[in-house]
Amino acid sequence: MKIKNLLLSTLVLLLSANLASAQSMGEPKVQFSKIINKSADKFWKTVRQMDKIDKYSSNIARVEWTGNMGKGGQRVCYTPDGKGYFKEKILAYNESAKSFSYSLLEGAPVKGMVNTIKVVDLGNGKCVFVFWSDYEQFIENPQMKQEQFHAFMTSSLEEMTKKMAKDS
Repeated sequence: MKIKNLLLSTLVLLLSANLASAQSMGEPKVQFSKIINKSADKFWKTVRQMDKIDKYSSNIARVEWTGNMGKGGQRVCYTPDGKGYFKEKILAYNESAKSFSYSLLEGAPVKGMVNTIKVVDLGNGKCVFVFWSDYEQFIENPQMKQEQFHAFMTSSLEEMTKKMAKDS
């Protein structure tokens, strides 16, 4: 059993690295993957509900969606304290590949950020959630250092995948 888990973990790491390198010229700034004990189809049905991200993140109080529920659609996510928000635009959406990419237009200390999410079927009622992010520049500011921003993103993804898996 330990060998099977080790092999599965290695597969996930290799898959994450390959997907990330295929999407980005350089190394992604943030990478995250998590094995989910749900089928890819079942988990994707939850992940693809882009207008319901507030249900899965304690950092988002509400979402305003405009446009299509796919490429071209936009969302504005508001923070619980009402003081912050971030605006995103869906750049690509592929239902059959269970993936989408979105750009961050406003609201975070980065310039030119593009994030990609993919759900990969592992068989036997399991899948892997893969996320990678790249951006042109981190904007120095007194509220948050780059390392803190990366840690915030990773902890947010951990929380969201846990809640999405439970809801799937």
